[in-house]
Amino acid sequence: MDRPLLNDAHIYPTDAVLTSILGNCIEVYQTFTGNLPEYGAKLEWRFYNDGNAWLSKGISKRKTVFWISIWQGFFKVSFHFTQKTRLGVMDLPIANEIKTKMRNEQVKGKLVSLIIDVSESTQLKDVFTLISYKQSCK
Repeated sequence: MDRPLLNDAHIYPTDAVLTSILGNCIEVYQTFTGNLPEYGAKLEWRFYNDGNAWLSKGISKRKTVFWISIWQGFFKVSFHFTQKTRLGVMDLPIANEIKTKMRNEQVKGKLVSLIIDVSESTQLKDVFTLISYKQSCK
């Protein structure tokens, strides 16, 4: 099974560390993180022993809106929706591929996960649309 990188608890994900892993995608990541304040969101990095990796949660008003994991050459943005809020994703102005992915995703417990592999700046519009939607969900 694939695992995210950043697996050493003693190596904090600094800009230099992220640049070495993300490569050319670092500019997309920096654009993403640079725009988060406009959405009232911030990142908090933490090492999770259960997954043996550093993950960052995107927080807005103490609510976890999304998660970030770092992979070779790209990063993943993960959202978790309830069955009810999942339906609202279909009404968003986002790429049809994302809607199809959401439609086909299985419910795990009470949540449905939507994970987007981000490697290009053109994908950020959809990610920010999902962030805004998730923030509006109760």
